[in-house]
Amino acid sequence: MANWQGVAEFVAVAESQSFTRAAVQLNVSTAHVSRQVRDLEQRLGSELLYRTTRRVSLTEAGQIYYQHCRPLLDGLGNAERAVGNLQTIPQGLLRITAPVTYGERHITPLINRFLQQHPKVTIHCELTNQQLDLIDSNYDLAIRLGRLENSDLIAKRLGSRQLWTCASPAYLAAHGEPHTLSELTHHQCLVGTLNHWRFNNAGQDQMLRVEGVLRCNSGEALLDAALCDLGIVQLPDYYVTTAIANGKLVSVLNSYQPENEGIWALYPPGRQHSPKVRMLIDYLVEHL
Repeated sequence: MANWQGVAEFVAVAESQSFTRAAVQLNVSTAHVSRQVRDLEQRLGSELLYRTTRRVSLTEAGQIYYQHCRPLLDGLGNAERAVGNLQTIPQGLLRITAPVTYGERHITPLINRFLQQHPKVTIHCELTNQQLDLIDSNYDLAIRLGRLENSDLIAKRLGSRQLWTCASPAYLAAHGEPHTLSELTHHQCLVGTLNHWRFNNAGQDQMLRVEGVLRCNSGEALLDAALCDLGIVQLPDYYVTTAIANGKLVSVLNSYQPENEGIWALYPPGRQHSPKVRMLIDYLVEHL
């Protein structure tokens, strides 16, 4: 393996033609420069410099060695600057995954604006409701909703979401409005991936098993079913707030409404030191 010891000192002397000026340039002592160059010559078994009391010049071997060393030092400097830039300027590929509907409505629009501000970043975004393994699949960042499972991933809270239990006015007119959790057993519940709904009952978190005429893993499909008067649905705010605001849906069981759930950015340990990951997370926190 090549030994870099003394190379920077030799190049500095060769270019300045002075041990003293080379020492000033490298911010070291003249004795240090002289010792490093002497050790380098001994290691190479060849004299690199002619030394007189008035000047320093390159020998033939020194000229050849300098011609090879100068590009190497330039490359090393470029490599160090490239790594330094990675710590300050967001650049390169960033792989992210997010839930489908929330990703379409809230995450990808922010990603697009983030890319406008940081043209050196490339983002590959996969929208899926499956919880992908970030480490095995080499993802930098995942957006997760609700309660988190224990893992070795680092979590940063981006915001929160509220679950709403609601139904259309026509359904409530035909079947009545439930006022207690036990009354849900007499209603058609439009069920998603989980077969239970979350409520807050007298300050305690309560999971209630529900059943109905429709089970579907799509929030959009469940929303449409509720709008079609098929039953009661429990969905996050970003699905139903507009429909509640314009009267197409009515929120029910408001006294049992569960506490807000988190919206999270998850990433493997060490990724927070990457500017592209850190700055995207900060951007999401600001706008969510």
